[in-house]
Parts: sequence; C-alpha cells; structure tokens
Amino acid sequence: MEFDYVIVGAGSAGCAVAARLSEDPSVSVLLIEAGKRDTNPWIHIPVGYYKNIGNPKFDWCFMAEPDPGLGGRSIKFPRGKVLGGSSSINGLLYVRGQAEDFNTWRQLGNEGWSYDDVLPYFMRAEDQENGDSEFHGKGGPLGVSNVRMNRPICDAFIEACIQAGIPENNDFNGETQEGVGYYQFTTKNGQRCSAAKAYLKPARNRQNLTVETNILVTRVVLKDGRAVGVEGLREGATLTFSAKREVIMSAGAIGSPHILQLSGIGNGDWLKDVGIDVVHELPGMGGNLQDHMQAKNIYKTNVTTLNDEVRNPLRKLKMGWDYLTTRTGPMTMAASIVGFFARSLPELDRPDIQLNMQPLSADTPGDGLHDFSAFTGTTRQLRPHSRGEIRLKSKDPNDYPAIHMNYLDSQFDQQVIVNALKLTREVIKQPALKPYVVDEWKPGYDVQTDDEILQYARETGNTTYHPVGTCKMGNDRLAVVDDQLRVHGIEGLRVADASIMPVITSGNTNAPSIMIGEKAADLIRRP
Repeated sequence: MEFDYVIVGAGSAGCAVAARLSEDPSVSVLLIEAGKRDTNPWIHIPVGYYKNIGNPKFDWCFMAEPDPGLGGRSIKFPRGKVLGGSSSINGLLYVRGQAEDFNTWRQLGNEGWSYDDVLPYFMRAEDQENGDSEFHGKGGPLGVSNVRMNRPICDAFIEACIQAGIPENNDFNGETQEGVGYYQFTTKNGQRCSAAKAYLKPARNRQNLTVETNILVTRVVLKDGRAVGVEGLREGATLTFSAKREVIMSAGAIGSPHILQLSGIGNGDWLKDVGIDVVHELPGMGGNLQDHMQAKNIYKTNVTTLNDEVRNPLRKLKMGWDYLTTRTGPMTMAASIVGFFARSLPELDRPDIQLNMQPLSADTPGDGLHDFSAFTGTTRQLRPHSRGEIRLKSKDPNDYPAIHMNYLDSQFDQQVIVNALKLTREVIKQPALKPYVVDEWKPGYDVQTDDEILQYARETGNTTYHPVGTCKMGNDRLAVVDDQLRVHGIEGLRVADASIMPVITSGNTNAPSIMIGEKAADLIRRP
C-alpha cells in the first residue's frame, strides 16, 4: 500500500500530525499504531488512568534497567499502547513548561523554536474552557478544562504555600509558571480529551486518512539514502507500507529510537553489538534520555480522603452517580488537583521543582490506595542534569529496548531532590495545614539529614512518566534531527514527538508533545 505520508505512532504528536496533514484532501496519510483502538470506557473517564497504567491492554509495560541511582532498583516504565498513546493513559495535567525552556532550545541553535515561535501552536491546539486570551486559544481540538472536584484540604494547601512564601498563581500556562494553584487538565465536559479524541475523532471520515492499529513497526525502509516506507508485523504477517513523500516517526522517546536503531540508524558500536548492519551513523541516537524523577512525602491526616472513600461502598456509589449525572466528583480527578512550581533555592532565577498535592496516597499508580486517611506531596526536579539512554537488547523487534534512566547520576540532581523534599516539609508545617496533619508517614520524621533524605529518595523514587530527548534536535555531533525535524543525513525522514526535545520542559510533557505535532505538520507542509 502506498501513501504520501506514513506516520508511525498514534500518540500525542502523531495524532496531531496526521490530522493536520490530512486537512489537505489532495494528499494521502497513513497513521500506524501498535496498540488497539481507544474503545474501552475507562480510557475516557479521567480517573481511569489508575486502571490503565500497568494494564498490558493499553500499556507497553516497559521495565527500566536496574538503576544505580535508585539503589539498583528496576522500575516499571509505563507508555501508552493504544490510539492516543500516553495521552490516553496519562494523568491529564496540561502544563506547557516555562518560556525559558523553549528559548533555551533556540539558543542551542534551533531556529523557530523560541517561546514566541511555539506559543501560537499551543494556542492553535487548545480549546480552553475559560475562553481565549493572550496566552490561551479557543476552538482548537484539545479540550483544556478546570478542576471539577475539590477538597478543603486542597485550599488549605494553597494557603500553606502562600504562608511559606510561594506566590499564588491562577494559571500555570499564563504569563509565569511560578506559584501555587489549581491545575488545568486535558478534559472536556468531564471526559478525557486524549490526542486521539481531539484530533482523530473529528477526522475519522476523511477519505485520505487511514488509521491502522495492532501493527508493530519493525523498521524504516531505506533506499539510496532516503526513507521510502516502513515494515511492520500484524499477527505474525509482515506488512509493507510505502511513502511517496515522507516517513514521520512519532513513536515516542522510547519507540522512535528503538525503531530507528532496528533500521540500522544510530550509534555504530551499539548496533554492531547486537548484530545490526550500520546503514547510517548517528552517534546520538537513543542518548540524551531525560525524565522527571519523583519522590513523595505522605502525611496521615484526620480528615476523610479518597483513601477512605474508595473503601466505602456507599461513597463509591455516590462517586459513580455524580459522574454519570453531572460529570463531577472524584471520577473526574487527574493525577493531581493542585500543586506548585517553586525554586529550591531563593537565589535561582526561575522554578526548578514541581509538586503535585493529592488528597490520597498510594505507592504507585495502579496500586491500591492505602488503608488509612492520607494525602501526598509528590515532588520532582524540573530540569535534571542526569542523562540516560535507550539501546537495543537484540535485533528482534519484539524485544523491548534497554532503558537506562541514570536517575540522580548528577550530584546537582541529588541536592535538588533533597531540597524539594525539605521544601514540602516547610509547607506542611505552616499554620493552614497544621490542623490536618497527624504524622509524616513517609519519609518519616526520623529521616532528617541530607544524606538520609537522599537515601530515602533513592529507595522510593520513581518515574513521572516524562521521557524525552532520545532523538534530540540540534546541529551538534550528537543531534539526530535538525530544526525542521529532518533526520540528519537521510532524505524523507522526520521525527515528531517528545524525543526531539534537546532539553526537557519544566513540567508535564503531553502539552509540549502535542505542540511539537502541530508545528511538525506546518514544517512538513512548508513548500
């Protein structure tokens, strides 16, 4: 089968690219997804991420390699395997990042990627519940909404942050990110607005857009230095799809370098180690892996939290009733309701840590809630210095790649996560929260010195599910794509997903990934 454009991966960016390219009825577009269609109702109920993360029906269920920075632990590494990709199973927080993030990309030599350059793409994508403004768009495909449930303890948390010197902020995606406030979410009318729902559903009747699911792409087909199509597997059968114009990789920060390495594109030494012939040397392929590592403070409380409500049959019934009748209540809850972006040290010029406050507690999403009343403060470093890598384990496309995160590899990162956990404690001891706190369950008040806090972070730290950077954009020796997202040295091949980020954005990565898809479509359509 032959198409003008073949897009690999129906995630946050891939859905946007496919929908935008297929707006032109004169071109044919194929979008290939390894997972299923997004028909399961729990995908569309916001709190369903708790059921879908770790569910092999919708999640690749990767495992990271044992990590020295985590005391040798190997952690689960969820990524979406369904139409919409991780936007169908994520925690729904809509956070663009800081203007300085994108200005840094531009300063690294990537023309057209400054904040002023990318803001129009954020706004074009957005259908903001509050209406359009200087920083927000209305009428775009992606629903962005405000909180539909609340608890008094969340308001108390905001007041405690203000008492601790963190300013209030009513819009993390506005003029400045710094401060404490309520998040915005990728929801619309109380339902998840994944990239598939936002972009593919309105385009589903276009005759020039074909969406194929349950196909594992195994390699990009190259001929005379040009990408001319892809091969994939469905139920054991090999399928070939030809691209007359371009192949666009949108398989994410794990999937895109994995497939490109299987195609013989990457670090020659790495490829030879697994018996793959080097077709095109790109030494930075799979490197530069970045993520936001998280660590938690969990506090026992004397008020009812969701830990209690989910164990009470009548309360659970009310949750369901509220959601069915008014699309409100706990079933509309994202990974967090309220949080802050703050500086770990007062002399810094911008926030370097994020905290999500949740009126519940669990070890990890997908695990059951604890059997006591509690709330959680989950902190993360926004711009880690540590770098990991994605490498093939074998040339079998069914084998998952080796994911080396290298968390806390940098002493700088170690100090920031310690400072973040200490700042959480500073907020918790403020008068506004004092009536709510019974005890610090984790890390516990016996953990006091910096060394003890760091050890706690190593023993309990986890991913925030934001891998980026493995096909980085730039013009240096380790760059994989240029600022037009074209793979260096190969014609007709681009990458459009979070893997192109040279430096991770300061916050959740779904919104920037969708922006990348929007901008990529314009770059591809440019004469």
